[in-house]
Amino acid sequence: MSQECSHLGQVEVTRLPESVDGCEDCLREGTGWVHLRICLLCGHVGCCDSSPERHATRHFKQSGHPLIRSIEPGEEWSWCYVDDLALVIDGIEGETRIPPSPLLN
Repeated sequence: MSQECSHLGQVEVTRLPESVDGCEDCLREGTGWVHLRICLLCGHVGCCDSSPERHATRHFKQSGHPLIRSIEPGEEWSWCYVDDLALVIDGIEGETRIPPSPLLN
């Protein structure tokens, strides 16, 4: 039995930004990130769960926005926190220029 994401109708971000400066919260707090994720409901850019502050997950817990997408070069996968499911969502266009991770340099 294959599981399906029940939140696809909530996707608002269908075009990725041309570039980002990094994790919005890390930049504000002066912390660092490993990989970047974008919220597909509001466009918030947060850091992955391998990052010390886990801002993408924190954004989900605070906002309830269930869908994120990797904006790492060459990655097209998304994740639904509620359904605990990895997926590729059709119809999201663009590629985002991102700065190098301050923690991997």
